[in-house]
This record gives sequence, C-alpha cells and structure tokens, in this order.
Amino acid sequence: MKKTRKIVALVVAIVMIFAVSVVMLAACKPKDDGAYNITVWTSEVEGVSDQFAAQIKKFNETNEWGYKFNAVVEGVGEGDAATQMISDVATGADLFCFAQDQTARLVQAGALAQPGKAAQETIKASHDAGAIKAVTIGEADGEPIIRAYPLTSDNGYFMYYNTSVIKAEHLDSLEDIIADCEAAGMNFSMELDGNAWYVAGFFFGTGCHSEYAYDDEGKPKSIDDDFNSDKGVIAMKGMQKLMKSSVYVSSAKAADFDAATPSAVVVSGTWDVNVAKTALGENFGVTDLPSFTVDGNSYHIGSFSGNKLLGVKPTSDAKKAAALHQLALYLTNAENQLARFNEFGWGPSNLEAQQDEAVKADEALSALAKQNAYATPQGNIDGGWWDIAKVLGPDAQAADLNDDAALKAALEKYDASISASIEKKQNQSDAEAKAWTVIGSINGDEWKIDLEMVESPANTWTTKEAYDITETDQFKVRQGKDWKVNLGLNGELDGGNITLAGLGLSAGKYKIQVVLTVNDSGAVTGGTINLIPAE
Repeated sequence: MKKTRKIVALVVAIVMIFAVSVVMLAACKPKDDGAYNITVWTSEVEGVSDQFAAQIKKFNETNEWGYKFNAVVEGVGEGDAATQMISDVATGADLFCFAQDQTARLVQAGALAQPGKAAQETIKASHDAGAIKAVTIGEADGEPIIRAYPLTSDNGYFMYYNTSVIKAEHLDSLEDIIADCEAAGMNFSMELDGNAWYVAGFFFGTGCHSEYAYDDEGKPKSIDDDFNSDKGVIAMKGMQKLMKSSVYVSSAKAADFDAATPSAVVVSGTWDVNVAKTALGENFGVTDLPSFTVDGNSYHIGSFSGNKLLGVKPTSDAKKAAALHQLALYLTNAENQLARFNEFGWGPSNLEAQQDEAVKADEALSALAKQNAYATPQGNIDGGWWDIAKVLGPDAQAADLNDDAALKAALEKYDASISASIEKKQNQSDAEAKAWTVIGSINGDEWKIDLEMVESPANTWTTKEAYDITETDQFKVRQGKDWKVNLGLNGELDGGNITLAGLGLSAGKYKIQVVLTVNDSGAVTGGTINLIPAE
C-alpha cells in the first residue's frame, strides 16, 4: 500500500513538473500565430532600415527562445521619433532609435520600458561608461536605473588638422597651434560665434558643469550650473585666445580646408572625416582638442559627447515585452554594431566592437575616443539653454583682454537669463507652449527674439507683421519658443536654416507662414514654409 502511494506520488510529481515546464516554455514563446507584429523606427539614413530589417530576420532564425517578429522597419529622424513617441505613446513604434538628450522626456512621457535586471547587467558589462551614463536616469533602492539600449558612441567633436602646418609637438597647445596658423597664413576654424555646443567645451575644460532637473510635466524646475564662477572667467579667457586671434574663423566645416584662405585646423566630428581626408590628402591629421593656458595653469578643452540609443515601448503583454527586450539586446550587440560601423561608419558603444581592428584603425573614432576622456555626456538640456549659452562666445570676443569685470558681467547675465528662462517655462500656459514663432536674423535680431504668429485656420500660423527680409537673413520656425520642435529648410523637422535663396525668392517685405503637417495623433511631422508679400 505504501509502495503504491509512493508510485502515485511520484507520477503526480512528474506530471506537475511537466505541467510547470510547459507553462514556463509557453511564457517564453510568441503568440499562437507564431510571430509578433511590430513597428521599428530607425535612422532615416539611406540603407539603415534595410540593415535593421535583415538583422531582425536573422534574430528570428537564430534566437534560442523561438521568438518571431513580423517587423515594419521605417526610417524616422531620431528627434522626430522622440517627439512622436512623446505625443502619442500608444501609436508609437515598438522599438525606436533616438538621441540621448531625449531620454528624460521619453521617461516622463512613459514611452520607455525599463530593461529587466538581467538585461541591465548585460548592458553595463557590454558598453562604454559614457553610453551607460547616457541610458541611466533616476534610481531605485539606491541603484541607478537603465532606461534604454546604447546604439552608438560617436557624437562629439575633436580636431582635424593639416600635418604640414601644425607641428606634432604643438598639438596639445592652443597657443602654439594658433602661432603655426599665423606663420602659415592659414585659419583656425571652430564655431564659437553663436554655437553653444562648441562654446561649452571651454567651460567643461575648466571643470564647470550645467545640469537641468525637471518636474513631472517635463518642465525645467532648476539647474545646477557654475559657469558664472572663477572657472567660468578662465573659460572665457581661453575663448578669447582663439577668437581674438587673426586666424580665427567661426565655422565647423571641414570644407574650410579648401577655402580661399584655407584653414589648417577645423574642429568638427566624425561626419566630416571624408571631406577632411579629401581636402588634406597626405597631410590629413586628426586628434583630440588642445589645452590652453591661463595664469600659468593649463586646461584641456572639453566637449559634449553623445550617443544614439534604442528604446523599447511599454506593453501590457509580458511575453511580448520579454521578446522585445531580447531583440533590443541583439540589435545592439557587438556583431550588429560592427555591421553598422562597416556600412555607415557608426561608432560602436559596445566594448567588444570597439576592440575590432578596423574600428581601432579608424582615425576619426580614435580621435573621438581620445577626446571623450575630457568630454561631458550630453544630458537632457532645456531648449532655451542653447539660445542663452551661445552668446558667451561673442561676449568673450567683444570684451577687452584681461577685463575680468566685463567677462564676469557676461556670465552674470547668462546666469540671470537661465533663471528667468526656467521661471518662464514654469509659468508658460498650454497655449504659449503650443504657439509657433519665427526666430532668426530678421530685423538684426540675431536669433534673440521670437516673432509672434497667429493660427488661422487650424495648423496654419502666420506672423502678425510683414518684415524686411534680405538675401543674408536666415530663420526657422519653432513651437513654444523652444528648439524641441522646430522646422527649417523645406519644412523639415530640425532642418537647416531657411533663406530667401532656399525659397527661390528675392529680398522684400514678407509675412512668414507655416502650414503644419500633422499625423493622426496630432504630432507635427513637417510643414510648408511660405513668404507672403506685403500688400
């Protein structure tokens, strides 16, 4: 009797184990139809979507869990993808690429599904420190929370130079490089006149920082910024050394190597490597930025570093969520990042991929990696900051050398402008946040004043007044007096500056109009820019 009971118990136990195994196996399997239908938004660069589609197909064929995806892969700009996800998470893509400075906005909008603990450990073990910081926001139980998957580590700037002009022993001295340029009658190109992205490098080089905090609505509530300090004055003096020299050109284009008066140095990024190589030929050189000296102390010029990331949209289907996160890990692994490097020149964030001989031999990525030792990861920066900080370069250039009082006054004005900007954003009404304006060099405003527009009919905005617009004027239209959503040339999101030549028009007095293109969820996807002649 006892033996029979034992046999029965054993059979029951085996059946229970089998049942649990079946349930566990089912939890790891796709839906009954064999595949999940998903949408994936990648970079709009030609060929990227095709490569992602091929990689997803390979994942379907090789993954150990049997996950299958029917994927619609579309090219969508990283900034546009984030804006569309924030506008309507429900209709957004299941996987989407975005720039790291959009992470906080996406978290606040509930558009990012947090990777599980095992995935987070894999991410931390597989990617460089800058990439890990880029995907990390907030903490739980004292541990930082990883929100997305690193895709690249290649957005930053460094120095291209003419090896026949700039001596190797001078590469770490801004002063010596300027002297070499002067001796050769060539220029030094760095876009410090109106470009906060490059201006910030001098401040980071002296140890300054600037980091925003946001409320639950995504509005900036405070900023931890010490540009207005003794360190900030030193940064301004460093900019003066370059901007007051006879060789300075405010530009970030490698095409300057072929200008009428050529540059011997251009500060730019990986996107300019082929232009620089073609222009310089056997004299092509590339390295990190130099140091400058103030009061006997040396400061290495810093920079922003940035990443492209891959996000996973939240879903209530736990099995689909598990599958999506495994796919995201796969798409950002060493093999697939190397494939993007080989085809598109994207710089890997994956540590194994970074050790590939071809990656290490890439001069531009090597220079970027060297500069990243002095770089500050670009976080979620309020759009107003770019307008405020960009004037620090011109302020440094305008002040007399060693006029600490003038430099300090410029920094105090910057500090006050930031505080006022945060207060204004906190008090901004919904109507103001949705309103469109024009900003640019019209009326000599030099991108400092937004020109008001009125809406009539719906999604058509026109300036209240007509303005004298010349062939040299440039402008853009933007929403909420911010750069989060802006339209440029050809009505493209984050497009180039609009000019009369670009519109096929001549100088005259015009009202400026934008007719917005919106998707089904109401998110702006582009528009048409019209200039209406004054009556």
